Amino acid sequence: MNIFSNVLSDRGSKYAVSGVPVKSRQEARQMLKSLKKDKKFAKATHNSWAVLLSEEGPVKNDDGEGGAGRIILQMLEGAALQDHMIIVTRWYGGVKLGGDRFRRVQDCVRYYLDQLK
Repeated sequence: MNIFSNVLSDRGSKYAVSGVPVKSRQEARQMLKSLKKDKKFAKATHNSWAVLLSEEGPVKNDDGEGGAGRIILQMLEGAALQDHMIIVTRWYGGVKLGGDRFRRVQDCVRYYLDQLK
């Protein structure tokens, strides 16, 4: 699993982005579970993720960050990246970000995709 910690921060909230190739929903759940074995990620406010599975189709989970999974999925589709799970982790910093939280998710996914090139 590729893990990029402290990718960015905004008004106290800190973000990380992780990713790993997966072939099924079950494997995606296992990868998330594996990430959360690290106490830092287990204590995160949100671990939003998505994957475009070639066999099963799109799968996403907002983990309480409404709409974040959809954004990750859209970016995966735009990059034509299948069978690769991306997880955006947020540690809430005490200030609501409103719509900016979606821009931060996009920034994290863009950073991750740039690292794959």
